[in-house]
Amino acid sequence: MRTPLSWLAEYTDLAPGARGADVAASLVRVGLEEEDLHGGDITGPLVVGRVLELEEQVQKNGKPIRYCVVDVGRNGQMLIEGKHQEIVCGATNFEVGDLVVVALPGAVLPGGFEISARKTYGRMSNGMICAEDEIGLGHDHEGIIVLSRLLGEERAATLSPGDDAIALLGLADETIETNVTPDRGYCFSLRGLAREYWHSQGSPEGGFREPAAVATPEANGDGYTVELKDDSPIEGNEGCDRYVARIVRGIDPTRQTPSWMARRLTQAGMRPISLAVDVTNYVMLAVGQPLHAFDVDQLSGSVVVRRARAGETLTTLDDVERSLHVDDLLITDGGEQPLAIAGVMGGASSEVSESTTDVLVEAAHFDPTTVARSSRRHRLITEASKRFERGVDPKVTAAAAQLAVDLLVEHGGGTVDAGVTDVDRTTDRAAYRLDVTEPARIVGVDYSRERVVAILRDLGCAVDDRGAATDDVHVRVTPPSWRPDLVDAPDYAEEVARIDGYNNIPSITPTPTGGRGLTHAQRTRRLVADALAGAGLTEVLSYPFVAEGLADQLMLPADDDRRQAVRLANPLSEERPLLRTSILATLVDALRRNVARGQRDVAVYELGLVFRPGGPLGTAPVPSVASRPDAATLERLYAAVPAQPRRAGILASGHAEPSGWWGPGRAVDWSDMVAAVQTVAAALAVPVAVTGDPGHAPWHPGRCARITLEDGTLVGHAGELHPKVVAALELPERTVAAEFDVDVLVAASAEPVQARPFSTFPPALTDVALLVASDVAAADVEAALRSGAGEALESVALFDVYEGEHVAAGRKSLAYRLTFRAPDRTLTTEEVNGFRDAAVAAAASATGAVQR
Repeated sequence: MRTPLSWLAEYTDLAPGARGADVAASLVRVGLEEEDLHGGDITGPLVVGRVLELEEQVQKNGKPIRYCVVDVGRNGQMLIEGKHQEIVCGATNFEVGDLVVVALPGAVLPGGFEISARKTYGRMSNGMICAEDEIGLGHDHEGIIVLSRLLGEERAATLSPGDDAIALLGLADETIETNVTPDRGYCFSLRGLAREYWHSQGSPEGGFREPAAVATPEANGDGYTVELKDDSPIEGNEGCDRYVARIVRGIDPTRQTPSWMARRLTQAGMRPISLAVDVTNYVMLAVGQPLHAFDVDQLSGSVVVRRARAGETLTTLDDVERSLHVDDLLITDGGEQPLAIAGVMGGASSEVSESTTDVLVEAAHFDPTTVARSSRRHRLITEASKRFERGVDPKVTAAAAQLAVDLLVEHGGGTVDAGVTDVDRTTDRAAYRLDVTEPARIVGVDYSRERVVAILRDLGCAVDDRGAATDDVHVRVTPPSWRPDLVDAPDYAEEVARIDGYNNIPSITPTPTGGRGLTHAQRTRRLVADALAGAGLTEVLSYPFVAEGLADQLMLPADDDRRQAVRLANPLSEERPLLRTSILATLVDALRRNVARGQRDVAVYELGLVFRPGGPLGTAPVPSVASRPDAATLERLYAAVPAQPRRAGILASGHAEPSGWWGPGRAVDWSDMVAAVQTVAAALAVPVAVTGDPGHAPWHPGRCARITLEDGTLVGHAGELHPKVVAALELPERTVAAEFDVDVLVAASAEPVQARPFSTFPPALTDVALLVASDVAAADVEAALRSGAGEALESVALFDVYEGEHVAAGRKSLAYRLTFRAPDRTLTTEEVNGFRDAAVAAAASATGAVQR
């Protein structure tokens, strides 16, 4: 929103000597974002010029350059040659006879850019023909300013070469540009910004002058016929709850927009068009209420506001024919011919033209959501839609229409009809019972009751403070009509803090109370991520959306519950309409993309949610927003939400250890995935068991490990992916993967771990080699060794597996290193041998192992 200081000063008292930077800083103090400052930093000569001659030449680089002769009045008479100025220009959007803005030598443009006569492209250029951004009038740099297009043909016809362009365009007046956040829609007007500046100055008595304070006539039966027929399918979503219509007849179509109004519109970033249109834009900028002007002669006699019908179209003012949606709210002529998309843009059939003499002024209040959806649906972001979708004051509608009528009568020479139409279905805002101690509790500043009440009243709230006499801490607050964002205690607390001054909030480091740190689940998840990162893996984040054919590519069995995926009603991409049931389902994209970018050695992991419905889900109801859903509705909502366990997935390809001068590298294999899961389990002090799993997709049936807790609870799987899966997903050969349930590990690690005392006595190491059948799992042999070795056993480690000519067919040799240590003495050789023999005996009994 661009705000000229001279216009702002009409509605509020500026601080003595305040410049644009001072006003912008004041607005920042009350929470508005300064975007830019325009004007006030240009010194002349900056004049109007008329192009008399031009010669265009295309340079070697293909860029066209124009050598122009420009009449700039008496400013342009060169002292020696006595002829018009010759200026070199790179723009091509103007022709001979056009009026342009010329900066002559000696002028200083925004940013301290000084203009001087200089030789360029082989000729002397005595100045510069200016574009909008070069003089701070806008951001357009596509071409130079043509005044007939900027100000209109009629206004440009009154100009002469040599006229001061600084005064013409209001460039001496500083303009503040502010960024309006979605919750502060009232600041899309001089009315709102003047109020905010008034707050920044302490809300002095009489310091704010309401621009909408005009007398408005009561509605009567002689006004233009208006009907509100909104048949929205959404209950309570009335698209239009107020519509004011006023008619001004006999406007002189030759009347021009007053120069002061055209200048203000230009300063605000809007192009003057015609008197009727400029008046509606001017009033919109002043009070924040968008208006629309219809040519009465193009209407049949009534206006009906309704939703669009299937198949209807409308050619809007930008000459684009638009197919309307049944949710679009329309302004129609007699209920049939669409005239405008309500709150967005009018239609070409009823627009005000150069011959219009009778104008119907529309001032209406439209539902923000309805306007926002139509604006985005048709990709039309207009000045009206930006205001309506943020919330327009429903109480200013009649005043805005009256302001427009008065300006049309004053400057257009018309007369206003006695009939007044005001269809008003608005409802008053309900009072909120506010605890006046809440702002202090939320913000941390001790605001007194009197200060809170005073700020709320300055904001425009009606405050019932009758409880002050009884020491009741509650007051009843009715927010002003222009503040739809004020709903509950945090909203009012924010306003109190904002108006009192954010700078008054002390910078104090809060002291946390006990028991409010990370939960056990949060700490566990961080440990899991740290352990995987410490193992050399890189964390990635993928979107949880998958294609329908992915289950087939992963070779999931027909009865696998991972095939039961939730389908999105509005997917971001029709190619991926399902939610993942496995982390690996989306992690493969990250691996494939890295490999495609030339990264051969990749090891990535992700922690995230998967969606496992486990069967048909219930249908989610659409509860009312008027109150909290009841228990039955909540139960149905929860029944429609799938289970969402947290999983971790790992995917790797290439080399685990690179090759170099030290020797050959080592490719990643299934054991690296098992080791990664074991690393996580060790970090959480959760014992796990590893066994083979011959049939769990998408892993290779002979290279897949099943990882469980000691009680048999499944943790996950790790190993090498099936070759057919690798080929279907276009992954590198021998790609390995792991996926495990983080929630299971969180639950298993909930019990505190008791640390064992550390023995200072030396360990005793002994190795055993056992012959077992080839189908016996090494984990089963290890478990048997542990069970028979006794309490002195400190660790068991498998360090060799052998199958070859020295071992019978169908058998394998497993070599283990057993470490024994006593807490109170050095173990003797006889004791160690006894422990070892007992361990071997237990393994022989449990697995049929024979010591080599």
